[in-house]
Formats: sequence, C-alpha cells, structure tokens
Amino acid sequence: MILDEDLAAIDRQLAPCWGDLAGARIFMTGGTGFIGRWMLEALARSGVDADVILLSRNPDAFRRAAPHLSKRFQIVAGDVSDFVAPPGRLTHIIHAATDASAALNANDPRRMFDTIVTGTRRVLDLAVERDVQRTLFLSSGAVYGAQPSDVSHVAENWHGGPNPRDPKSAYGEGKRAAELLCSIYGKQFGLDVVTSRIFALLGPMLSLDIHFAAGNFIRDAMAGRTIRIESAGTAVRSYLYAADLTAWLWLALLRAPRGATYNMGSEEAVSIADLAHRTATVLGGPGVEIAGHQDAGWNPGRYVPSTALIRRELGVQPTTGLDEAIRRTALFNGWTK
Repeated sequence: MILDEDLAAIDRQLAPCWGDLAGARIFMTGGTGFIGRWMLEALARSGVDADVILLSRNPDAFRRAAPHLSKRFQIVAGDVSDFVAPPGRLTHIIHAATDASAALNANDPRRMFDTIVTGTRRVLDLAVERDVQRTLFLSSGAVYGAQPSDVSHVAENWHGGPNPRDPKSAYGEGKRAAELLCSIYGKQFGLDVVTSRIFALLGPMLSLDIHFAAGNFIRDAMAGRTIRIESAGTAVRSYLYAADLTAWLWLALLRAPRGATYNMGSEEAVSIADLAHRTATVLGGPGVEIAGHQDAGWNPGRYVPSTALIRRELGVQPTTGLDEAIRRTALFNGWTK
C-alpha cells in the first residue's frame, strides 16, 4: 500500500516526461540495489515502452526478490568491473553500481576504490562505443569530504574533498575519481553525463539491518527496544525520502542540462541523537540510550547538502518530511500504529 502510493505520486510527477523514453533501450548497473530498485519500480509502473538491460552479479537472487521486475526487464549476469556488453543499440546508461558498503570500505578499501573507478571507466567506454544519448552517474555527497563546520548546507561548487591519506576515504575518493572520468569523457569524446551526488536516504525497501543509522533506529523502535547509539550522536545528517529521490533521478536523466551535476538530499538537518529521539517518538519506542563513545565512522561531522541548484533548474521539491519518512518506512516493514 505504501509503495503503491509512492509510485503513484512519482508517476504523476513524471507524467510529462515519461514519453521521452518511448523506444529507449537503457543499460543499467546497480539496478538491484535500493536506489536502482526504486527507479525500476517507477519505470515499470509508467507503462512507457522502454527496455532495460540490467547488469547483476546475482540474477537469480533478483528474480526471487522482484519477479515482476525480472519479467519486465532483461537481466544479464556480470560484475561492473568485468562484464560483457549487451549487443545492439543503447540510448541511455544509468550507472548506479557500488553500494555505500561500510564493511567493504573498512575491510577492503582497495577493492572499493577499484570497483568504483574501473567500473565507471568501463561504463563510459560503452557509452562512447554505442553513442548513447545520455549517461546518468550516481555519485555521492561523500565526494565533499568533511563538510566545514561553518557551512550549513554544502553546494555543488564546494571543492573540498576526502582526506587522501585516510583509507576510509576509498569510497569518497573513488566517487571523485569517477566524476573526473565523467568530465574527461565529456570533453574528450563529447559524452553527455549527468551526475547526481546522493546524500542519506529513508524509505520503503531500505534495509534495516545494515550500517545505516536511520534504518537501525526504525528496526529497534519497531521491535520495542531502546535505541542505542554507540557514539555521542553529535554527527549531523539529513534524509531524503526515496520516492523523492527516484523522481529527481529520472528528471535528471530526462530534463537536466547537458553535463549537469546535482546534489540530491534533504536540507532538513538533524543530529544522530535527535534522529533517534524522533524515531522513538514517531514509532512509540521506549527511548534512547547514548553510550558516548568516539565516532568511528568516516564522517563524524556534518553531511547536509544544498539543493538550491536542482530545485531551481528542475523545479523539484521534497514532498515528505523526516517524521513522515520514518513513519512510512516503518509501515512498509510491518509496523502498526
């Protein structure tokens, strides 16, 4: 029910644009992940006559998880770093591969970096070879590195970056290098690449059992457990609802100026401690316990974007605030009021 409502809202927003994809043949990496799944669900609902060739490391798992999507779209087995390109024409590429895996970033940073950079180069080479109309690259707000404490909302023209001497920067530096490749291919080969720098998210289909704090808090509150924060909870984040992100991504592919780069996130900043308290309040959890240990994550500071550029150029606005995003995510996962 929640997902149907969200997909219907996306469809209404994109109704003037979907026709641009009639007859399109899209190659997509990362389509089995959280964001890719949302994009495919929206496209499937649209009814537009567009084909998607979806690259997946585990097609069988995706077929089990989303049989309706596996019937609608073509799935080919392969890894983004080493795949056999599908034959035939391609009109668009959506490069969404490489999850923001904290475990991989911590335990195998070389693999994290190599996967992002090598995979992006292979995708861009394919785009040049097939003369695609446009490539959409899903980057990350991690490219900015530590957000200055006096910058409340970091904008696209901020040219800071992750610490290159810290292996925990493998994900952010990998995305920075991948963005540079996109710029190089734009200049050298005339490729049209639009880039989205994605910040933290909430919404249906988000796993509640991985390293995302917001999902963990919802899981614990739903189970009637006290939400426990190991750190002091002072890190500041913001959370865009997944349905909003999905509409923004499709709009970027279809309507953004050539070579555009956009932040995609919420400007509603909240500390991790406040997020925990709000989650407990919205879902009726028993409360919050803060251990106060040193924050061991890659970014113990602020991570909040300015979205002025995308709002101005594409006319988008967030439709779902934080409390409602928490509630809808919990409802999707079986929470009852």
